[in-house]
Amino acid sequence: MAGKYDLTGMKIPNHVAVIMDGNGRWAKKRMLPRNMGHRAGAKAVENIIEEAHDIGIKYLTVYAFSTENWNRPEQEVSALMKLLRNYLEDCIKNANKNNIRVRVIGERSRLDNDIIDRINELEEASKNNDGINFTIALNYGSRDEIVRAIRKISKDCEDGKINSKDITEETVSSYLDTSDLPDPDLMIRTSGEERLSNYLLWQLAYTEFYFTDVLWPDFDREELEKAVIKFNERDRRFGKVSE
Repeated sequence: MAGKYDLTGMKIPNHVAVIMDGNGRWAKKRMLPRNMGHRAGAKAVENIIEEAHDIGIKYLTVYAFSTENWNRPEQEVSALMKLLRNYLEDCIKNANKNNIRVRVIGERSRLDNDIIDRINELEEASKNNDGINFTIALNYGSRDEIVRAIRKISKDCEDGKINSKDITEETVSSYLDTSDLPDPDLMIRTSGEERLSNYLLWQLAYTEFYFTDVLWPDFDREELEKAVIKFNERDRRFGKVSE
């Protein structure tokens, strides 16, 4: 599928992480309820997975629901959980149809059992797919992830599985939710906000950041191509595109 910009000869980021921001503002601009913005945002995710794969991106990770999102109004959280249930069900069908491998990172224990079951089913059903690797950060917070990793490391030290003197950066990375994923090369945040919001703090240490005023439901292939072009304009002296 051809895009607006010619990316021939450019370095394509191997792993792109996205903070999908602006669903509520998108709905408000159109005088629609917030849940309609979240629905439009879910549709944008489906489109970007396809476009990212077509461009040559191998890993795509999206911030779907943070640990802080539970503080939103109860009605909105309930609507998001309902949308999530429907999305996960559709994702199982689409993953195998489009050869997508899907992973979910984050703390699952607070989620309802039926949602956990669907996550497990989705990961199992798509584990052998060798197309784009799509990761959903769900009930995810990077500080929470790091705390959970430290607890696991401490337990393994107590049990004699590892020696505290041997702990390296690679050791810590292996205990994170993203242990089987390369670190992101490019992080995109939509809607004009310029903060990380507790997202992949360890993994983004050498990542290029791209901020855009475009609201997430309006983020399309053209906007993704703009991000890739900006990525190519950066001088990555402290790292390279991940393998």
